[in-house]
Amino acid sequence: MSEMETARGEGERLGRGLVWIVAAACGLSVANLYYNQPLLADIAKTFDVTVRGVSAIPTMTQIGYALGLLLIVPLGDIVQPRKLVLTLLGLVSLCMVLAAVAPSVSLLALASLAVGITTVVPQVMIPFVAGMAGPGKRGAVIGTVMMGLLLGVLLSRTLSGFVGEHLGWRMMYRIGAGMMIVLAGVLRILLPTRTPTPHLSYPKLLGSMWELFKTQPVLRQAGLNGALMFGAFSAFWATLSFRLETPPFHYGPQTAGLFGFVGAAGALAAPVVGRFADKAGVRHLLTVAAMLMLISFGIFFQFGMTLWGLALGVIVLDMATQGAQVSNQTRMYNLVSSAPSRSNAVYLTCYFIGGSGGSLLG
Repeated sequence: MSEMETARGEGERLGRGLVWIVAAACGLSVANLYYNQPLLADIAKTFDVTVRGVSAIPTMTQIGYALGLLLIVPLGDIVQPRKLVLTLLGLVSLCMVLAAVAPSVSLLALASLAVGITTVVPQVMIPFVAGMAGPGKRGAVIGTVMMGLLLGVLLSRTLSGFVGEHLGWRMMYRIGAGMMIVLAGVLRILLPTRTPTPHLSYPKLLGSMWELFKTQPVLRQAGLNGALMFGAFSAFWATLSFRLETPPFHYGPQTAGLFGFVGAAGALAAPVVGRFADKAGVRHLLTVAAMLMLISFGIFFQFGMTLWGLALGVIVLDMATQGAQVSNQTRMYNLVSSAPSRSNAVYLTCYFIGGSGGSLLG
């Protein structure tokens, strides 16, 4: 079968139902990275460590995710994505259980590193559906999937804040493990198979990513832009629970988690953002996104002593992050059609190195 016939067959299978299933799966799985953020103050109390001592947990999670992006996501170009997704879901559920029973903050940080490495399921599935979409619809498809992804990022904090307040932080990890097992069962039935075309050894696969980085200036630009934008995003969210504990607020993890629910308003604009990227061009959208992020931190600086000021800033911040991510990934998937997973891995390795740096600096 020719490449054109293969693309046509996959395009016919990319119905709206599959796009929404992938969006939901991305949101549920990426949530594993962010459950810890509203819980950090309680984790610090459990192990009797300082704020600086517990900061290793979100940082190690982000570093682990960057490693998974670099070492695991490229496999989507040479192995069946469905098989890779199901394997990763099984592994991350095990890592979540290890985090739930960790007897020390050091072991919890190591478990968090493992959670990050194995939580790259969304970045295996996104190139999968982006490659099945036609160029004129790619932005809209990516926008819908990114809506699910960002809702998972944001609402994970709401869920973990509620669970942490009422059941303790360890229970959140147990619940997360259970959700990954259920998700694996659903995707085993609903996710279609696709046979990848490149035939490369694993070392050559990894080496080809460096060639992509050297030869594709758009990919380098997207990586730098994503690293800076996500670094700013992470610096805010990694420190919010500590800010809300101090005067004049004196709130617990549940309130910190509710800010994820507030930020979800920005995520709901993703399909519209994707269609705008298809029509107006991604460079215009990137400019708007950067301006919005600058405005959000201006709001935090000027009105961050009030809950309404924080809430308004969160909405603008998450809209900016969503716009930048859709723009960058739409540009990237139009570069090298035979290497979508490797391009995604290069971009998102830069992206989450920026995120881990933002968490640490915050």
